[in-house]
Amino acid sequence: MFAKFFVIQLQAAILLLCLLPFSGWADEELSAIDRLYNAYSIELAGFAETRWGARLVNDPHEKDMSIGEARLQLELSRDFEQFLLKFKGDLLGDAVMEEINVDIRDFSMLFSPTDIVDVKLGRMVSTWGTGDLIFINDMFPKDWQSFFIGRNDEYLKQASNIIKTGVFLGEYAIDLVYTPLFQGSEYVSGERLSYYNPAAGEIVGRNMIMDDSAPNRWFSDGEIAGRLSRQFSGVEVALYGYSGFWQEPEGMDRMSGKAIYPRLNVWGASARSPLLGGIGNIEAGYYDSIQDDNGKDPFIRPSEYRFLAGFELELAHELTGGFQYYLEKINHFDNYEQALPSTMHARDEYRHLLTARLTQLLMDQNLILSLFAYYSPSDNDGYVRPKFSYKLNDNWLLDGGFNLFWGEDDYTFWGRFQDNTNAYVGLRYSF
Repeated sequence: MFAKFFVIQLQAAILLLCLLPFSGWADEELSAIDRLYNAYSIELAGFAETRWGARLVNDPHEKDMSIGEARLQLELSRDFEQFLLKFKGDLLGDAVMEEINVDIRDFSMLFSPTDIVDVKLGRMVSTWGTGDLIFINDMFPKDWQSFFIGRNDEYLKQASNIIKTGVFLGEYAIDLVYTPLFQGSEYVSGERLSYYNPAAGEIVGRNMIMDDSAPNRWFSDGEIAGRLSRQFSGVEVALYGYSGFWQEPEGMDRMSGKAIYPRLNVWGASARSPLLGGIGNIEAGYYDSIQDDNGKDPFIRPSEYRFLAGFELELAHELTGGFQYYLEKINHFDNYEQALPSTMHARDEYRHLLTARLTQLLMDQNLILSLFAYYSPSDNDGYVRPKFSYKLNDNWLLDGGFNLFWGEDDYTFWGRFQDNTNAYVGLRYSF
C-alpha cells in the first residue's frame, strides 16, 4: 500500500510541475546546478517520470494494469585528474508489484593505468554486437519484463557488477569483461507477465510463478566475455568469445523441479559496413550448451547456431528504415527430437525471424513516430511495437505506445506472451 501511495504522490508532483510557469523556476534550477558544478566540479542530471499502462487482452492470471509507476533518476559524475567517478541511480515506486525499489544503473570508476589501457570497474550497463533488438554475441543481462510493459528502451539493458578492460594496440582493440558472480536476465516468470509453461501445457501467470535456482558462488560462478575488433577500409570487424551460463533459465533440475541456468560458451563474429547508400551488418555465433550431451538431455537447451543480417537506410526525408533476417539452427537436432518427451512440443530445427523498423521525424524533430515489428514465418507468430515520442519543450517529454503479441500457437516464442498485449503512456521531466 505504501508503494501505491508513493507512486500517486510522485505522479501528482510531476503533473503539478506542468502547471508551474517554469520560465523563472527553470532558471533557478539551472542556477543551483551551476553552483554545484562550480563548487565541486560535479556534473548533475536526471529526470522524474510517471508511467501508466493497461492490458488490452483479458488475462485471468495477471492484473489489468500492466504498468503503473513513478521514477526518479539522478546522475552524477566528477572528473578527477587520475580517474572519473560516475553514479546513476533510480528510485522506483511500482504500483503493480506494490513495492519500492532502488536500481543502481551505474556506480563506476574509470582510469587509464597506461596510454593503451582503460579500466572501468563497478556497476554499469554493457553492450556490444550489431543487431537491432536482436542479440547474438551480447551476453550481458537484459530486462525483458521492462521491455514488454513499456518502460524506456534503456531499461532493456540491466546493470551488472563487472571489471572491464580495454587494450588498444595500433588498429586493434581488445575488450575484456569479467563478472565475478553470474547475473542472469530478468525474464518473464509469471509475477507480472504471463507465459506458456510446458509442464502445465498452457499459459500461466501468478498462479504458477517460475521458481529458479541461479548460480551463486563468487568467482566459481563468474562470467568472462571478450571482443577483438578492428576497422578495414571502413568495415568494422569483430570476434567474440563468452564463457558463463545461459542468460535465462534454459534447463530444469530433475530432482527439485526448479529451473536452472546451464553452462554455456559462445563464439562469434560480426561485420558492419557502408552498403548501397545505407549501413549493412552481419553477425553469427555458436552457442555451445556444454551440459546438453549433444542434444540428448531433454532438460537442457541444446547447442545452436545463430545468424543475423541487417540493412539500414534513409527511405525519405527524415524517414529511416531498418530490416533484419535472423536464423537459429539447433545442433544435433535428431538427438534433441528423439530425447524430448512426447508431452512437450519440439522446436523447429530452423527458426526464421524477420524484423522491420521505421522511424519518422516530424515537427522539427520534436515528434518521433516509430514502429518495430518481429515476425517469424516458421512459428507464425510476432510482436509489434508502435511508439510515439513528443518533446513538449527542453525539459518535458510525452511518450506512449503499444506492445502487441500474437501467435497461432501458445507455445511458440512470441505466442507464449499473447495475453500480455498492452498500451502505455509516460510523462518525463528532465533536468
